[in-house]
Amino acid sequence: MATIMEGSFNIIYLVTVILMGLYLLKKGSKNKEIFLFGIMAIVLGAGDAFHLIPRTIALFTTGLENFTYILGIGKMITSVSMTVFYVLLYYVWRIRYKITEHTYLTYAFYFLAFLRIALCFFPQNLWTSANPPLSWAIFRNIPFALMGLLIIVLFYKKAKETNDKVYKLMWLTIVLSFGFYIPVVLWAADIPLLGMLMIPKTCAYVWTIYIGIQSARSQSQIK
Repeated sequence: MATIMEGSFNIIYLVTVILMGLYLLKKGSKNKEIFLFGIMAIVLGAGDAFHLIPRTIALFTTGLENFTYILGIGKMITSVSMTVFYVLLYYVWRIRYKITEHTYLTYAFYFLAFLRIALCFFPQNLWTSANPPLSWAIFRNIPFALMGLLIIVLFYKKAKETNDKVYKLMWLTIVLSFGFYIPVVLWAADIPLLGMLMIPKTCAYVWTIYIGIQSARSQSQIK
């Protein structure tokens, strides 16, 4: 039953987020903010697909232990795509609130993104191993967590300053995503049940994209 539930969730999630992305791309043909949200959704779904599709196949066939290599490569691709996701979300923030300065902040964000991606490609990660080292999982997630923290602070402050009702909970979606993700990174190897936290983490990201849809609808109403 657990296999059916997880496999079904993976498929529903991937289809949903890709469709949301296509919808936003269509709606954002003349709106950079919404168009970026569409790209974010596609990057999110496509990146996760490299991990979730083989995982789902493994669950319904010979088991995860026989898909170690491809699942490891999928995790690496997902890690890189999530970094790109946050870079795009940073630019959504700049566009939404008409930020033209803070160049130092952009440099800092790019530095963290570059560091995160570079760390993901180090062979010491042992992505394709059945027992990758926890130390490198922590190393590569430090700049990622700092990116998330910056996004949380930036959206929280600006949404509050501008009384932005559409984006007022954007910061919370990121808090939840990291809140569910960090325990998995730190302890899932010893407590496999913690891996189930990836489901609510994924839902938090869908919520993030849904805020883009709400923004598209609210702007359409204004027009």
